[in-house]
Amino acid sequence: MNEEQQHEQQQERPGTPAGEQWTAPAPAPPPAAAGADADPGAESDVSGAQAKDTAAPENAVNPEKGTAAAKKDTAAKKEAGAKKDTAAKEDETAAEKDASAASAAEKAERAAQVQHNNVNQHFYGSLDARHAHFGIGGIGGTDTPNARRRAIGRLDAGEADAVLESYVAPPCFEEAVRALRQDGVVVLVGPPGTGKRSGAVALLDAVADGAEYVVLSPGRSLEELATGRPAFEKGNGYVLLDRMNEGSSGTADFDWRRVRDAVREQGAHLVVTTVHTVDGEPPESVRHLTWQVPALADVLRVRLRKAGCAETTVEQAVGLLPAGCRIAEAVAAADRIARGADPAGVWQEYGSSAAHPVRDWFAAERSLQEAAEVTTLAFVIGAGRRDFELCQEGLEPYLAPAFPQTPTDPGTATADGAPAAVPRRTVDRRRSLARNDLVATEAQKHGALSRTVLVFRTPQYRQWVLEELWANHSTDYWDGVRDWLTDLVRTVPDPDLQMSVASGLALLARPAFDEVAESYLHPWAQGTAGPLGQSTATMVLWWMCLLDENLGATALAVARGWAQSRDPGLRSTAMAAFGGELGVRFPSDAVKWLWHLISRAGDESAEAVSALAALVAVQVASRENAGVVFVFAALAHRMGVQGRTGAATRLKEATFDAVQAVLTVRDLGSGRPVCAVLAGRRPQLIDRFGELWAGLLCNRPRRASALRHLHDTLRALPATCEKPEAIAGRFGRAVGAALPADERPLLDRALRPVAARSDDTVAAALTETFLTAVLSTED
Repeated sequence: MNEEQQHEQQQERPGTPAGEQWTAPAPAPPPAAAGADADPGAESDVSGAQAKDTAAPENAVNPEKGTAAAKKDTAAKKEAGAKKDTAAKEDETAAEKDASAASAAEKAERAAQVQHNNVNQHFYGSLDARHAHFGIGGIGGTDTPNARRRAIGRLDAGEADAVLESYVAPPCFEEAVRALRQDGVVVLVGPPGTGKRSGAVALLDAVADGAEYVVLSPGRSLEELATGRPAFEKGNGYVLLDRMNEGSSGTADFDWRRVRDAVREQGAHLVVTTVHTVDGEPPESVRHLTWQVPALADVLRVRLRKAGCAETTVEQAVGLLPAGCRIAEAVAAADRIARGADPAGVWQEYGSSAAHPVRDWFAAERSLQEAAEVTTLAFVIGAGRRDFELCQEGLEPYLAPAFPQTPTDPGTATADGAPAAVPRRTVDRRRSLARNDLVATEAQKHGALSRTVLVFRTPQYRQWVLEELWANHSTDYWDGVRDWLTDLVRTVPDPDLQMSVASGLALLARPAFDEVAESYLHPWAQGTAGPLGQSTATMVLWWMCLLDENLGATALAVARGWAQSRDPGLRSTAMAAFGGELGVRFPSDAVKWLWHLISRAGDESAEAVSALAALVAVQVASRENAGVVFVFAALAHRMGVQGRTGAATRLKEATFDAVQAVLTVRDLGSGRPVCAVLAGRRPQLIDRFGELWAGLLCNRPRRASALRHLHDTLRALPATCEKPEAIAGRFGRAVGAALPADERPLLDRALRPVAARSDDTVAAALTETFLTAVLSTED
């Protein structure tokens, strides 16, 4: 079994006639499972994938580890899928009728939804977030352009070694090892930041026979796990991080028993982590262990000694370890100390040491103006003085109801008998900011020019300020913040402002997720703050993914709910979210839900197609090649299914729209065709998108456009490949192998005139190489 096998896809369902003509390319291997569930996002395995990548998608495994049990399971799925075809068609018919009954008002609202392409472009152009001031766990200090952001898929040796080489086991570790060895499955329960992810990898390393560790999507249900989605492989270890809460169920023990038996049957091991405690009695079939935090002093010692620090430095760092420190903070501090930073200075920025200045500031009585200063900075960080002061001035009236004016004295009253209030004393905003101990300025360089911006004195202050604001102010205060931010994002079309507001709300989600969801995410995603509000809601989910894994799983749950909603605004925002960082993080879920939306009738399908193409562009920009493999394999599977469908259907039309959009999307940085970029970066993918190009070229309504874009791709190869002639030849062989024999000379006659109209002699030579390879292909 190769690395692209086990991709899981939603069932294909036939749609309404679309008057399309199509000539089938060379038949692809049938899917491993084609069963459909009542769930519109039901997935099935995509097999027959050929390309390989060093970073494989979810459940990708070593090709040499296929077993007879896995083959038997695949055959059973095929049989079950065949029995469900009739039900799938009935489901699709009902969906078509429901979509066609949409009101004219809903259609108009769909048409007015924001296009999110520029948001992706800006988000990835500004991903270094130098002035976002996230603190620990944030992008500012930990993310790099080449860092892995995909949360699912196989952990390669380097990732696993990085977790294990400095791992310190908590007191509950041996008990978890015994449970995993006995049952094959164990569930680790605990709040965020307790080291459950590292613990899961260490547990598998201690118990599993194989060397493959696969991280599964948190969206996996117990039903999917129990029914072989994914198909567990003998000896491999699986981790399901941050499992979503499926609610209380009277069958919980039975469901877990089925999961346990499915894992045992295949000789695999599964560790599940979650923050959700079990309602009532925990299941008896699978142990649910309360996970404990390892001793942070030991974590420090191990890391500093491995880095070669002197023992005096190690003990000084341990002695100064502040209370309230999280594991991520201890690790970050250890890294800085190992690079030569003074332990005393480093610890001032972590744990309770970092919180003290913020808590001390809030302990004093603060005026409306002072509260507005830190609130504005929490959401509008990195702005120039004038822009910041305008935002603060706009916020203060919204906060006024939470700061009632006091009467001058009991005997003073207004004309209507009410006590007279003392006018609020205002201080020059710039002078007040200069006296605020939490606020600092930084100089931003723009070429020869510099610009002074306002930030927190240390990055960690931003998180603590938001937590103190949430803990110390009433609903009236937060109602004002909500109305101010809504008005701000609705009326100010500034991508930098959107980025800042979104990152602030993502940080606020840590102590107050319900507030963020109910006051911002859901209303803005519906369109109450206009198109800019929808874009900002999308970016909040993206920043949640980038902050930490727990928030990423929460963001996935939110977007999944939007994708299933009847509200067109929520569905539109879900598409944008899955077409960006959320889709990079969880590619299998993104393809699943985007395809669910592509399969709908009307303009919404086209929007979902655009989101899928945007996802590929973002994956290429973030160098998440395994995610690109997943999308290509999914499309090849769906194209093969539609190619075997004789009738012209709306779903077939949408499928080829999606293939065309993905093959012709442009790289976010260079503007060159993504296929050309990938051909130079990952030649292993050429066979896969050669298959897709062959299917598109056989589709007569899209043939002329496909020829132009194919020529553009060939023309871009010299800029993306070290050996463009060799790549063009390999590309030609891949397309030729997938084309029917009678289509190859037709392609030759059609593409040569396109190349002849170009003045680019290099492109003409590459086209000749490509066509020679196509024609030389043997059946």
